Amino acid sequence: MIDAAAAMRYNAHGCFNIYFSGVHMNFPGKFFLRLKSRLPAIKKVPAYFMLYALAISLLPSCGSKTNSMIIVAGSTSVQPYAEILAEDYAHLHPDQVVDVQGGGSSAGITAAESGTAEIGMSSRNLKNEEQSLWSVEIAKDGLAIIVNPGNPIDDLTIEQIQQIYSADIPGWGALGGRDTKIHIITREEGSGTRSAFEELVMGTTALITPRAIVQDSNGAVKQLVADDVDAIGFISMGLVDNTVKALRLGGVTASVDNVINGSYSLSRPFLFVANGPPEGLSKQFIDFTLSDEGQQTLIKEGLIPADKSDGGING
Repeated sequence: MIDAAAAMRYNAHGCFNIYFSGVHMNFPGKFFLRLKSRLPAIKKVPAYFMLYALAISLLPSCGSKTNSMIIVAGSTSVQPYAEILAEDYAHLHPDQVVDVQGGGSSAGITAAESGTAEIGMSSRNLKNEEQSLWSVEIAKDGLAIIVNPGNPIDDLTIEQIQQIYSADIPGWGALGGRDTKIHIITREEGSGTRSAFEELVMGTTALITPRAIVQDSNGAVKQLVADDVDAIGFISMGLVDNTVKALRLGGVTASVDNVINGSYSLSRPFLFVANGPPEGLSKQFIDFTLSDEGQQTLIKEGLIPADKSDGGING
């Protein structure tokens, strides 16, 4: 017996490589994405029988991605929303696969540029050197500054947050809170969320202290803040729940309405990026995302739809 999942390795061509008893076989990713939910049962099947059954069930060759599958990769802020959209799209088109992966905004843009992914996801605006890429704003998102619900602080100014992240204010006591050290949580370099925070909060001169704890996803930042009463972090507003508390900024609540009316200043675009105008399944998925159905899904998940954000297409 073997654990089937442990024998599989996913590659950049949308396929799974299987290594078993010195034999290397390549299988279409589309088949395994459908198979994934059945892995617990498959573990009980002898390995040689499982691999034989897979071999005779092969879809077309795995040398390259098929026309019925695309990879959407990048921002971990955009990722959970793209996954929901991909699930909705799959219900309408069960014969097509939209595989959503993380990696960060810069990685997603690079993947789209190189062709590793058909669509890149970014939670920041494109830089000057990236402007040749095709892009569309699918929604806008607020950036929430979060603390633990047990922290008595409810309201800070942008200047105070900047001073916290540059380590000029080391303790909560200086802000009217507990006499304890502030535990600063930030995102990694290349993260669109971090880029937006640096642009909107830190400005052109202040730097995030190197003593900050670096995490590689919104979920990881949220979890650390939820577990630490002295922590502070920043995440996508749409991901805020009752495990953390979003601070007011200068008395303004972090809410979708306040992003739309402009009173809440921390917001950034969610982009889909491609190396040229999308075609085929890529275009169909993007069209679905920008359709009334797709936009209603994003609204339900707490984002601001593209038609209320002055969203547009570049390229």
